[in-house]
Amino acid sequence: MANTIAIKNATILTMTEESWIERGYVVIEGNRIRAVGQGDFQPGQPVGREIDAAGKVLLPGLVNTHGHAAMVLLRGYADDLPLMEWLETKCWPIEDRMTADDVYWGAQLAILEMLKSGTTCFTDMYYFMDEVARAAADSGIRAVLSRGMVGFPPKDEILLQESREFVKKWHGAANGRITTLLGPHAPYTCPPDYLKKVISLSEELDQPLQIHLSETAGEVERCMAEHGCTPIQLMEKLGLFERPTLAAHCVHVTDEDIEIMARRGVHVAHNPDSNLKLGSGIAPVVKMLAKGITVGLGTDGAASNNNLDMFEEMRQAAMIHKGAGLDPVAVPAYKALQMATNGGAKAVFLEDTLGTIQPGALADLILVDFDRPYYYPRHNVISHLVYAGQSGDVTDVIIDGQVVVENGRVLTLDEERIYREVERVCKRLFA
Repeated sequence: MANTIAIKNATILTMTEESWIERGYVVIEGNRIRAVGQGDFQPGQPVGREIDAAGKVLLPGLVNTHGHAAMVLLRGYADDLPLMEWLETKCWPIEDRMTADDVYWGAQLAILEMLKSGTTCFTDMYYFMDEVARAAADSGIRAVLSRGMVGFPPKDEILLQESREFVKKWHGAANGRITTLLGPHAPYTCPPDYLKKVISLSEELDQPLQIHLSETAGEVERCMAEHGCTPIQLMEKLGLFERPTLAAHCVHVTDEDIEIMARRGVHVAHNPDSNLKLGSGIAPVVKMLAKGITVGLGTDGAASNNNLDMFEEMRQAAMIHKGAGLDPVAVPAYKALQMATNGGAKAVFLEDTLGTIQPGALADLILVDFDRPYYYPRHNVISHLVYAGQSGDVTDVIIDGQVVVENGRVLTLDEERIYREVERVCKRLFA
């Protein structure tokens, strides 16, 4: 069968339980997993392609739950600054000059980086989102996209309409690989009356929301001064949490905030590297997990990271909470890997089985070359991936049943052209 792929002789992390198959096989039919087994692959019927994964680990693709893809164009431009100074004096002036073409090539560069490092799905909030969606559709990656909204004149109403049009055009596009959210930026850029309009639009379009919340202490202090409550409490009062919500960062949240988030089913995108680099702090993820909150991992934009490496986010998430809480078991390796795979997929409102390897699940998979010195001795495959794994070890990527990266080469993008176009774009932007 031409649309069937069999991967054999792999060590398989199914992410349905904290164990692995030492040597097994996975059969993909169309865009879904048909079979998973241990031992030799015995085809009961012809397959279109066999991949020998001896010496490699097969696991679900990584899900990046928060980012601004085209901000790769600002990578290294404005480092070592506080968040608001970084945004207001460096990022926003350059972004005001960006064109649709700039955003398209920035998104292409970001997707290239993500595919080569094992990310099979990313979430984005930005502008010129038609271009980001087009780049995602062309590349074969899975994407959860929103047009970022700022609720001040003269563009506040225009952005609501652009978001409505974007959802109607792109939700479910590219064989379902592209889904959409609504993206009000943050409480300090979207006043309460504007957020109420966004909530109404979410109800009208039946779309979830993503928003930055409680990223810095200064943001919380400002919200307390203006509204007499924290950003989380303000969203509760406005009714935003009556809609499915993905909240990015949530660094400075109180125990009461966490209770609200747990009660309302708010999902969290945890961005450990970005929060550390910007000096924002460490989100109390251990408390969130203890309350049953769905937490995924994200890189944020490459301007504040400075890469889109989800292996690094996994390791950081597993390490910083141990150190911050003086607790060596705070976030175990399996939990960090789960937040980067199935937990991430759930956080961005995708199918419950995405990010696992089991019959019926969407076939978003990656192969990691385990023939590296830091993967020996083979005591624990999961620990090795989280604590020692490197994104450069990813050799092959399959998304929606299609081979997108083969032996480290991205099949769907022109890598050299992307580099040339990005240099051209940046020569003008930063002249």
